[in-house]
Amino acid sequence: MTELALAPETAPRPPAVILQLLEKLGLPYQVCRDIPSLAVAQRLQAVLLDDAVGALLVLYPQSQLLDLNRLTELTGRQLTAVKPERLERMLGKHNLKVLPGLPPLTSSPCLYDERLLDVPSLYIESGQPGVLLELAIDAFKSLLSKASAARFGEPLSNIRLNLDRPDDDRAEITLAVQAFTARRIQQRLEETIEIPPLPETAQKIIKLRVDPEATVDDITGVVETDPALAAQVVSWAASPYYAAPGKIRSVEDAIVRVLGFDLVINLALGLALGKTLSLPKDQPQHATPYWQQAIYSAAVIEGLTRAIPRAQRPEAGLTYLAGLLHNFGYLVLAHVFPPHFSLICRHLEVNPHLSHSYIEQHLLGISREQIGAWLMRYWDMPEELASALRFQHDPEYTGPHATYPNLVCLSVSLLRNRGIGAGPQSEIPQSLFDNLGISREKAEDAVSKVLAAEVALRELAAQFHPAN
Repeated sequence: MTELALAPETAPRPPAVILQLLEKLGLPYQVCRDIPSLAVAQRLQAVLLDDAVGALLVLYPQSQLLDLNRLTELTGRQLTAVKPERLERMLGKHNLKVLPGLPPLTSSPCLYDERLLDVPSLYIESGQPGVLLELAIDAFKSLLSKASAARFGEPLSNIRLNLDRPDDDRAEITLAVQAFTARRIQQRLEETIEIPPLPETAQKIIKLRVDPEATVDDITGVVETDPALAAQVVSWAASPYYAAPGKIRSVEDAIVRVLGFDLVINLALGLALGKTLSLPKDQPQHATPYWQQAIYSAAVIEGLTRAIPRAQRPEAGLTYLAGLLHNFGYLVLAHVFPPHFSLICRHLEVNPHLSHSYIEQHLLGISREQIGAWLMRYWDMPEELASALRFQHDPEYTGPHATYPNLVCLSVSLLRNRGIGAGPQSEIPQSLFDNLGISREKAEDAVSKVLAAEVALRELAAQFHPAN
């Protein structure tokens, strides 16, 4: 006999195929909403992997990171996440949106982490987003008669993220580099990771940024010396996103009439830096294209900055730049650790319940935020920018220049909760809104306005990387 948790008639229900399966198996269960307070050790994560041999359903608790290296040692197989198209086809046959962790539903062999059984009950995806099934552990065990048990997950409690020790960044980056290169320990970091120098155009723009006497003529002169950059600035101003009246005839016209000095100087800097490191050929499945996410984040931050009370409002152009470059560490990781970047991508695919920070810390010993912030300092970029990159995942950060990482944190979280960007959706703490002086309503409104201009923003993103 099945049990349904008491809920209004309008409450979302599990798909019919799942209810029929549980009925057929005679399993008692409860239906519940997916809320953040549910214990992660009781949340079951299901991923479908495959190789030349065939598919394998892997089950483990969300309190763990799925380590593909250990899985290879265990199975002797080079397993990776199935292609999204294949998974969508499989789920579509049953009108499911997400993969339920129910072995009888798939014809694939199943491997589960034995620590799944250490809890009294498990919360399992029903196939309908936001709707979970709670099964007592004895009921769940009855589904595992043909499954194999092992230990392959890495408990998140064993992975210590460096969120608040920026002074250790240099040493940790050095250690990470040493672990993946054959270079001598004594070599300096700058030599070891072979970071390209800051582009000449970017150097000129930085000098203008800190020059209180700088004029429109100065920035126009710098931009015009780089024909590609000049074309991008003009095309940017002519974009439907800005809806400028009349034709944009020159860089000066773009600055004076549409974009403004502050935005252009930071936009030009972002464009110049964007050319320094190329986009990696590999990327995780389902990833939002790099520059698309960057543009969205910058646009949301632009709206959020305007919503901050004038007395505590930070420099608008610099907050825009922080949004544009917030994920720059991703490009640096791909540049510094090319053989291992693909491994990071494969782990991101099979650990959708985790932030990239856990995966990078586990595999490399550092995160993209650490290495991105270090590079900003190495290039003598504004300290506000380095802080924005370094502390963007700490909603409670109140250190120097806190407004900048707070804005990035809020922007990325708001977009992620709307399905843009990578990582799990999460509840945004009220303290983050309070620290910025922005109401939750105004913040959501800023995101909605950006998403309403989605087509125009994608056109802008294409200017950074036409092939993407």
